[in-house]
Amino acid sequence: MDNPTINRRVEDAFADYVRFAYRTSHFERIGFEELDACVARNESVIMVLWHQRLIMAGYAFPVHLGLISSLTTAKRAGRLAGQVLNRFGFDTVPLASNRRNIILSREILRRLKAGSSIGIAADGPKGPVRTATTVPLMWARVSQARVFAVSFSANWVLRLPTWDRLMLPLPWTRGVVMCREWTETVPHRLSDSDISRLRLSLEETLNMVTDEADNASRRRDRNVRSSA
Repeated sequence: MDNPTINRRVEDAFADYVRFAYRTSHFERIGFEELDACVARNESVIMVLWHQRLIMAGYAFPVHLGLISSLTTAKRAGRLAGQVLNRFGFDTVPLASNRRNIILSREILRRLKAGSSIGIAADGPKGPVRTATTVPLMWARVSQARVFAVSFSANWVLRLPTWDRLMLPLPWTRGVVMCREWTETVPHRLSDSDISRLRLSLEETLNMVTDEADNASRRRDRNVRSSA
């Protein structure tokens, strides 16, 4: 899995599959008017989604209108997700658990101030599933950018045997990609109670847009079982 050639082939296969599933299906993009308008005005936004719904992020953000960087881990799974999103016009910033993150954080802030957006899996990279971390709050605090919760769902989906049961749309299905703005204001100074309240509020908004997408698509699951 550390072989660059094998990695590229796996990444290409994932990206090609997602494109094929999308092109053979009918997807509606709902609720993105404000996000698109911000990006068109060169205003940076923070796009937040659950890790489980990450695979369709390339069809959520309007890369034809502006730039976006996805924040990923430097580990194998994070690199894979980041490189797949690269095929859809995203830049990626792999974060590692060392001092180098200080430099990378400055680079992310520079991009935000220049009008580039960032995408964050709120429960990544290891979960728990659909439990938001405080990472989106910290970036919303320092950038004061508007935050949009995004999700996708489809009538027929494939569930992979990952920690979050990652969802892939099946071909020839019907689905939606949905967006809802998180309207809370994140102050520059945050108390512990502020952080707890805002984290739960963001989590609630993400769950709401995800459940709305599932209801709109009337989702049905097919599971891939891992071998023992």
